[in-house]
Amino acid sequence: MTRALSRKLAILWVLYFVQGLPFGFQATALPVYLRSAGMSLTGIGLATALSIPWMLKIFWAPLVDRYGSEAFGRRRSWIVPLQFALAASTALAAFVNPEGRLNLLLLLVLIMNLCAATMDIAVDGLAVDLLGERELGMGNIAQVVGYKIGMLTGGGLLVWASGRIGWEGLFVVMTLLISASMVFSLSYEERRHTAATAARVRNHPSVRAVVKLLRRWVSVPGAGWLLVFIATYKLGENMADTMFKPFLVDAGFAREQIGLWVGTWGMLFSIAGSVAGGYLASRTDLLRAVGITAVLRAFPVAGEWWLSMVNPTEAKVVVVTSAEHFFGGALTTAMFAFMMSRVDRRIAATNFTLLAAIEVWGKQPAAWVSGIVTDATSYPFIFGLAFALSVAYLALLVPLGRMRRAERDPRSG
Repeated sequence: MTRALSRKLAILWVLYFVQGLPFGFQATALPVYLRSAGMSLTGIGLATALSIPWMLKIFWAPLVDRYGSEAFGRRRSWIVPLQFALAASTALAAFVNPEGRLNLLLLLVLIMNLCAATMDIAVDGLAVDLLGERELGMGNIAQVVGYKIGMLTGGGLLVWASGRIGWEGLFVVMTLLISASMVFSLSYEERRHTAATAARVRNHPSVRAVVKLLRRWVSVPGAGWLLVFIATYKLGENMADTMFKPFLVDAGFAREQIGLWVGTWGMLFSIAGSVAGGYLASRTDLLRAVGITAVLRAFPVAGEWWLSMVNPTEAKVVVVTSAEHFFGGALTTAMFAFMMSRVDRRIAATNFTLLAAIEVWGKQPAAWVSGIVTDATSYPFIFGLAFALSVAYLALLVPLGRMRRAERDPRSG
């Protein structure tokens, strides 16, 4: 690995780490707190709507592509102020008692997601600016692993440590980590490392031009299949994951145990899987890497279904959740590398944001309705449905494979 690539991966890792901190708290810690406080499964499922900025960010993504100071850094012009706003929101959360002021806490979590989602637009654009075609596998290891270590920290380690440092300490440490990343961002010279890309897009496209290029990209033959492919790849997994933590609470496991197994050990296996998925993506065709990891991911989803029908001992839970996180992490990295290879670099932030938003639009409704369905049926039903969706998704590899072959050899289409 060259020194230049190492510097690119370092800045991307730090920036994605920051974005993972608040989302890790929401995804892993908040459902456990809410269930322990007596909230219904329907309420927990609907609470995932706090991540709605990640679904809507495409609507303001063209502004990120259009505006930015070349002197300070086209992407850094957005990244640094948003890091400051994110740090301010986590600092305020340190003063909120979740038992007496839950609504205010949920509002702050929504603000954290808004800051992180908007920053993600600029960081994704920076990643496309920095990385060449042959660097996408390694770049997406930095992206996904950085984000997941942030989730591990915000949703696992800090929650575990909150038994000693308290609720206030959890958010104070989170604020300090975000502030440290801001110092790192200020020390990074974006212009020097994106010179080649800057030469291609020296004049920022207008918002109208960004939208026009995006519409042209969407109208390309096969784009519809690509969007469906991206929208549905996490459908079953997200449905199962949303209900898996409440399932463990209802099975009698302590909050600290769940945080350790899912938020810590599970995330460590997810990180290892992300590295494996990125390595696979750098060694084989990107669509083939997605297909392999999607097949492997279906097995641990079936394991969660199995757990809901047997006595879920500690050993069984650890094995299943570790496998689910490992193969889910591998699939995510492979998919993100594939997505990044499909964008128009002239509108990198907006184009990739569209794909990332499609991914969230596809998987989040499954999380929202998972609690409603489970309340009306049972845990075995929801996990069985999640497994069926994970298997059905594999059929989409057929039209995507045909599209890829047609691109390489137009005569084959």
